[in-house]
Amino acid sequence: MAKKLFILLFAINLFALQNLTPAKVLKATGTVQSMVFQDGKLYAGTDNGTVEIFDIGSNHKVQTIKLPNIKDFMGDVIPAKIYSIDLIDDKILIVSQGMKGYRNIFIYENEKLEKIIGIDNKMFIQQASFISSDLVLFGLLSNQVGLYDTKKKKENYLIQVSHSSFSHFMVSEDKKRFATTDESGIVRVLQVKNGQIINQPKALNLDRVYQVDFKKGIILTAGQDRKAVVYMKNSAYSLDFDFLLYACALSPNAKLGAVAYNEKNEVLVFDIKTQKYLYNLSAQEATLTQILFINEQEIFVSSDSQTINYYKLN
Repeated sequence: MAKKLFILLFAINLFALQNLTPAKVLKATGTVQSMVFQDGKLYAGTDNGTVEIFDIGSNHKVQTIKLPNIKDFMGDVIPAKIYSIDLIDDKILIVSQGMKGYRNIFIYENEKLEKIIGIDNKMFIQQASFISSDLVLFGLLSNQVGLYDTKKKKENYLIQVSHSSFSHFMVSEDKKRFATTDESGIVRVLQVKNGQIINQPKALNLDRVYQVDFKKGIILTAGQDRKAVVYMKNSAYSLDFDFLLYACALSPNAKLGAVAYNEKNEVLVFDIKTQKYLYNLSAQEATLTQILFINEQEIFVSSDSQTINYYKLN
């Protein structure tokens, strides 16, 4: 009886959704793996070895940064897939595919690419974020997390978070903490300065969490177990769906959450406090890679395609 009631309430909630199609569409030259927004420009890292910069006002691509090609295991020359990008001031941080399966980290500044971590380090880096102009936080597939000083050219630390494979992390707005997650479904909050765990809420996800967001002290997850979990200061809840959740995001003030929630690659936008379902964002071409709020009313959505969809919430 309880299960039937849940299904009924879920269907009613979905029926009340306002469906939105893209207000504009941007096209990259490769499938979009990572996006960052700053000062009216959208930066997109692709599997084509490019960071492509779009001016949102004019809707035009204004710059393309091309990474050097690499050789694969067969010796063929291929583009270096970009796994993540980040920005600080006029610097772009790029994690990209390297030779022999290892990863490189580049910083692009003043129209020059500088490699700060190369394949000689033999690291399988999945993601990196700026903490300051000189400090970079990075996560390895082995679920080690490190803090690298680009001036001293050495690691301040490299810690093993757990023995479950790494999925994703998100740094807090003040750059003092970060939430990280892995195949166990556990979310941990660590101090950036020393890598110490300061909070580990009771896990509501029972399998791998693909992505996590962390804003205003609130954490949102997207899980393989078809659950989106919201962790707040003194409480938590989960939203259950019928499909794997590959991507999630919080709005800047953490009043809204968004998750990719069905086989149509649609995005659900909901109210974090009331759990009310608000919008359905349609027209994604493939499995989602990222949802990016640029404010409380504007969202970009990328997928394993060349298309980036822009939505304006009413």
